[in-house]
Amino acid sequence: MHKRTRGNRSLEVSALGVGCMDLSYGYGLTTATQDIAEPQRMEPFTMATDTRSSAALPALMAFCLSVGSMFSATTQAAEAPQSMTTPQTTARALSGKQQTIPLIAAFMATSDMRNLNSALNQALDAGLTISETREILVQLYAYVGFPRSLNALNELMTVVQVRKQRGIEDAPGREPGRAIPVGDELLASGTANQTKISGAPVKGPVFEFAPVINQFLQTHLFGDIFERDNLDWQSRELATVGALAATPGVESQLRAHMAASLRVGLSAAQLAEVTELLKKHGDAQTAERANAALKEALAASKK
Repeated sequence: MHKRTRGNRSLEVSALGVGCMDLSYGYGLTTATQDIAEPQRMEPFTMATDTRSSAALPALMAFCLSVGSMFSATTQAAEAPQSMTTPQTTARALSGKQQTIPLIAAFMATSDMRNLNSALNQALDAGLTISETREILVQLYAYVGFPRSLNALNELMTVVQVRKQRGIEDAPGREPGRAIPVGDELLASGTANQTKISGAPVKGPVFEFAPVINQFLQTHLFGDIFERDNLDWQSRELATVGALAATPGVESQLRAHMAASLRVGLSAAQLAEVTELLKKHGDAQTAERANAALKEALAASKK
């Protein structure tokens, strides 16, 4: 199996060895401290007809290492984060494309393939490119595991093929525009990205107990993945929030990613809109978890 060298300790890691890194970020003061506003209502999310073929999905990879760790990270004070890789401004309401992202993530996380199929069609109709949609599904393996990511990618592939047969030419989008660093440079870039999104350097007992998990986070999740510039950080956080909200038992990580969403420029009103979308098109418990996490993140930002 092909291996890659990670970090400054020459750690060799297989391509599948980073698993499901749904780890809690440290909390820092956010730049968005406004109260939750009534979200702007979106147009009805009309579920499209399920266009999946009846053929069985290809056999999945036989190996998937999933690391699940829920904890409260202890952080030290940090300077205000510098500008993100892709500068973004805070809007009043989610765009049509943004509205589809947490739904895609939630349906993927619960293996709800019928609704995922519909959400993928809606996303492409709204203008999300194939590259952006694919990147969302690739990133989420780090939060919900390889099997669900592979199933979702198969579903997207089927959707694109069926749409093409119907005469719909979806925009392909672009691949990452810059080379991903390696070695010590990758570790440095990933650590910087992690600190910006977390609001402070991430530390805590779990990292002292298992230092390698933070190295995986810094070099792979925040390095290899977040250095890919074909999907902006707001979209990445919307996807993560949707997936974690649909996953029971990871409330601390969900709360941390709500705070991270504020740091990358999403507003409290936009995140409240996410909870409404999840309530309307997902399920009540998913929406309740998202709403509770948002309230806690906003309360923490005002301390």
